[in-house]
Amino acid sequence: MSLEEEKFDSPPRSSQDKEKEAFSDQDDIHKVPLYNPHVDVSGVNESKLLRKIDWMLIPWLSLLYLASFLDRTAIGNARLYHMQDDLHIDDTQYLLSLTIFFFSYAVFEVPSNIFLKRLRPSLWLSGLMLLWGIAMMAQGLVTDYAGLLGTRWTLGVFEAGLFPGVNYYLSCWYKRSEFGIRAAIFFSAATVSGAFGGLLAAAISNMDGIGGKAAWAWIFILEGLATVLLGVMSFFIVQDFPDTAKFLTEAERTVVIRRLQTDDQFSAAGEKLRWKYVFQSLVDWKTWVGMMAYTGCDAALYAFALFLPSIINQLGEIFQRFKATPANLLTVPVYVFACIVTCTVGFCADRYGNRGYFNMAFFCLGGAGYIILISSRNAALSYFAVYMATCGIYPVIPNTIAWVSNNVEGSYKRSVTLAMVISFGNINGAVSSNVYRARDAPWYPLGHGLVLMYIGLGLASNIIMFFFLRRENAARERGERDEIIGDGTVFDEKKAQKNGKFATVSDAKREKGDDWSGYRYVL
Repeated sequence: MSLEEEKFDSPPRSSQDKEKEAFSDQDDIHKVPLYNPHVDVSGVNESKLLRKIDWMLIPWLSLLYLASFLDRTAIGNARLYHMQDDLHIDDTQYLLSLTIFFFSYAVFEVPSNIFLKRLRPSLWLSGLMLLWGIAMMAQGLVTDYAGLLGTRWTLGVFEAGLFPGVNYYLSCWYKRSEFGIRAAIFFSAATVSGAFGGLLAAAISNMDGIGGKAAWAWIFILEGLATVLLGVMSFFIVQDFPDTAKFLTEAERTVVIRRLQTDDQFSAAGEKLRWKYVFQSLVDWKTWVGMMAYTGCDAALYAFALFLPSIINQLGEIFQRFKATPANLLTVPVYVFACIVTCTVGFCADRYGNRGYFNMAFFCLGGAGYIILISSRNAALSYFAVYMATCGIYPVIPNTIAWVSNNVEGSYKRSVTLAMVISFGNINGAVSSNVYRARDAPWYPLGHGLVLMYIGLGLASNIIMFFFLRRENAARERGERDEIIGDGTVFDEKKAQKNGKFATVSDAKREKGDDWSGYRYVL
């Protein structure tokens, strides 16, 4: 496998053209040094290698996220089995117990991603999972409101590192055009957890009274125990970063790094922590617009996941058709549909590009669903609208993460940016988890209206992101962002002051990241 010859002044080339060119003179200032030049990679089949990586990473990581989302949203299912009555808490206290999770969850996401980069993923992610499994089990042992608040806060602390950490971790393995479908499959575990959570809660409810514990307590205890076991197993199953992964040969590790470098992921070979990279993320406009775009779908996600059982249950009571367990079961086809749509969008966005267009279209579809939910007073129509609403939430979340990740270069900068984007979306879950009030049942106009507002925010942010990325790409095509490489002339001084002067292209890439003039943003 041969890689590109990175010319500063060359026109944009496709990845296929790049891979047909070989490195020659490594000392030329217009070329980037070949990673591991002493390693022969001629015997590595790239397609087989990619399948090998997929099987080692995606299934297990998806299972971990299934457990994570199942644990954080199980309280919505447990509520249907008299949890509030047994703990003597009112509706306001229940909503606060949901809210406190999001504060600790959001606060610890950015530092967790930095620790993940500094430490081994196999150690950090597994340790977090073990600890949140214990916190989950403790929820089933609480006897009052204070105990519930404490366990929910602790659960948020330890769950904080998984979702942003795994998305960043996956971005270190795959090209930008390959990341979307992997992120979608990983995130689709949330939709599976929604379906599985309803089935599991319905099954566990049959243990009501065993050991002196109510059905809601057994939901927490058994699901937490399963998470603890998964955490222990993860110490041996979760892989580390590509340059040290033990399941790959040296030649295979070299191919992984080289193919990422052909995709403008210059930092794939390694990068030392410098606070400069963290600062670059903080001042990058893409970080802040990405935060708004992600909030539009993520805040809606938590409102949807936490209250879907209650919404369906209340609709059923109006027409006297079903109670708690059937309500949980009726959530299953909704989540199955969400899973199918999420994976389809991830695949198509990778194949055809235009992630921004996909987001805009599905935000519009989801908004239409919530408009129906606000205006409808028919249970069947409202249940249909729930399916439309999922389109503006589930497929947009991994596609937004992939879009943001695709447009940030520098491993530490990307880790901080993704964590900030995800944490801001999650902190808004503290708002959306408080708007489905019991007194608004069964139609919940306040809750649906606020979610519709978030979807509108997401749509507007995506339009802004798309417009400015396209404008910046056009400016780079015109040469307005070109740096000076090597010895510049007197006529280049103005350009050097504006865009920078560097000894080599490698230096320009390392210092500027995605601000480098040869970098093209994904639309």
